[in-house]
Amino acid sequence: MERHVLITGGNKGIGLACSRLFLTCGDRVTIVARHASDCELAGQERVKLVDFDLCRIEAIPELIASLPPVDVLINNAGVMYSLPYDQYPDQKREILLKLNLEAPVALMTALFPQMVARKQGRIVNIASIAGQIGHPDIWYGISKAGLINVTKSLAKQLGPHGILINAVAPGPVETDMLAVIPEPRKQAIKQAVYTGRFATAFEVAQTAFWLGSDSPEYLNGSCIDLNNGAFPR
Repeated sequence: MERHVLITGGNKGIGLACSRLFLTCGDRVTIVARHASDCELAGQERVKLVDFDLCRIEAIPELIASLPPVDVLINNAGVMYSLPYDQYPDQKREILLKLNLEAPVALMTALFPQMVARKQGRIVNIASIAGQIGHPDIWYGISKAGLINVTKSLAKQLGPHGILINAVAPGPVETDMLAVIPEPRKQAIKQAVYTGRFATAFEVAQTAFWLGSDSPEYLNGSCIDLNNGAFPR
């Protein structure tokens, strides 16, 4: 059965890998991002591109109301600045917290009424190992720790209504975000994992797809650590 999958930041990196995978498996995909219309998937059948700044938290309910009913939500959009804790501009902190934490919560909150009415729905939050360790970008770590926490909190409240809410916490992934990580830290990360490499976007997408599609209903409120042995170190 064709499902409608909403993927934030589905135009690049992990989000794009998720978009491709759900499309390959026959689903309809709506990609929401600031520059969604520039996505390489533009013009493809079963793809809808929505240019929208997810930092506009107050407009998210209107966004959801404008879309067809959503069966699966992949909360993927996020940003990392890798700045020292004592040199973090207020504006960057506000943007990061809005995009990484407030927007996912607002999207879930806006979708819950329709999912509760249907007694079904799957949500996958793309978290990070940063939320489980002492991460150099403290605000990024705070946002991802919060996303893991809200995954568990909302699953507890919405699970009785048939809604599955889980998270994936990858280690560093081969995407554009790696550019902000200093080279010495990259090498240290590679030395800490079993296979001496970063994760691929496709590997994260495979995990998100499983949680959004075929994982057992009893798996709810969980966070899958996709880090090749890097945690807890």
